[in-house]
Amino acid sequence: MELFLVLLALLLIILGIVGSFLPILPGPLTSWAGLLVLHFTEGVELSQTFLIATLLFAIFIYVLDYIIPAIGTKRFGGSKAGMIGTTLGLIIGLLSPIPFGIIIGPFIGALIGELMHRNDMDKALKAAFGSFLGFIASTFLKFIVAIVYLGFFIVKLSEHGGNWY
Repeated sequence: MELFLVLLALLLIILGIVGSFLPILPGPLTSWAGLLVLHFTEGVELSQTFLIATLLFAIFIYVLDYIIPAIGTKRFGGSKAGMIGTTLGLIIGLLSPIPFGIIIGPFIGALIGELMHRNDMDKALKAAFGSFLGFIASTFLKFIVAIVYLGFFIVKLSEHGGNWY
């Protein structure tokens, strides 16, 4: 049972890292769920204070994930259409065989969304750039937190004092 919980925790941590890029999965919250599962393994010590602090931080990052792209879009004169385009562009970029699709897709999507909203290429480019910057900043922040949670996982697992079976 212990090995199953450790493997499940590792899977959740990895899904959290992947979720940093995919808008479908809440990255840091999924990684935190991995830490929570690790907490239930025998021989791994995770305090309630640690779990609560990391949960609150994951929730904070989850909320920021919606605020940062909006700030980037608004600061550069973007619209909701640009934000929707960014998300759709990310999904298409991930699924397409285009090199750097995960980077190119959100920008192209934001540009198309802004062009559909207003027919001014200069304003659309500026807004698309803002939307793209907000997306990149938010994604980077989620990725860093998920990696830190992976580090916590590795450290706590290395201190494991129980049986694996």
